[in-house]
Amino acid sequence: MSASAAAAPSPGRTRAFLRLVMIEHSVFALPFAYIASLTAMFRQDGRVDWWKLFLVTVAMVGLRTFAMACNRIIDREIDARNPRTAGRELVTGAVSVRSAWTGALVAVVVFLGAAGLLNPLCLALAPIAVIPMVVYPYGKRFTDFPHAILGLAQAMGPVGAWLAVTGSWSNDAVVLGLAVGIWIGGFDLIFGCQDVAADRAHGVKSTPARFGIPAALYGARVCHVITTALLVWYGLMVHAGAFFWVGMTVVAVAFVYEHTIVRPHDLSRLNRAFFTVNGVIGIALFLFALADLVNRGLGW
Repeated sequence: MSASAAAAPSPGRTRAFLRLVMIEHSVFALPFAYIASLTAMFRQDGRVDWWKLFLVTVAMVGLRTFAMACNRIIDREIDARNPRTAGRELVTGAVSVRSAWTGALVAVVVFLGAAGLLNPLCLALAPIAVIPMVVYPYGKRFTDFPHAILGLAQAMGPVGAWLAVTGSWSNDAVVLGLAVGIWIGGFDLIFGCQDVAADRAHGVKSTPARFGIPAALYGARVCHVITTALLVWYGLMVHAGAFFWVGMTVVAVAFVYEHTIVRPHDLSRLNRAFFTVNGVIGIALFLFALADLVNRGLGW
């Protein structure tokens, strides 16, 4: 075997790294970045700029991959003490810490490269987007509200996507970003409920661990009511048409269903609420928002 072949990452290691960063969960943030990008393109010249859309995709996936890799690296000792997370790749040794840092470095370079190709403002602001991604995993060591840090990190996606297209600030994108941040912060409250016993045992901070599961689920409901209101506000700001409002109906029904199947004393369907329902929310609203933009004249 040649030295270059030995140095190359094996397919098995690559797959293990992709499992580590849960690459498929990009589905939660990407649809809203696309909504922002396509709406900005519609306003700008009425046509899809495929190159910019591609760069937005690369930037979003790169930044999220970096964030997840950092999260797993920083939390590896906490994960080892929690039965739910003890099988994660950094704990079992399927991925080495060195490999994880290498993957994180590659991902952040890809993100910065895509930002630079988009426009100078995106590149200048890119470090600001990186900071909360690194702070979030440390948050559970010093605050009972690390979910808010995650929400702030995710709120930057739509704002950055709008800046990528126009190179300028937009209140519309800020409202959409707030909706995304509060939505993701809310379902992180739900997700954190399954770790209450382990978190309390090992001094890990979270809202469910500090205030209890019923309070956390109530907080998630409030977050998702606010999310719905912000999405309605966004729709009004961009003069959305009928398709968008049909999508909003789907989102509202999905939120009601999500909070119906997860109860303080029955978390058996939590993964369905977290993975399936929230995936449906993002994809459904994107598809209906896209249909609305096309119906209003967005060209290909």
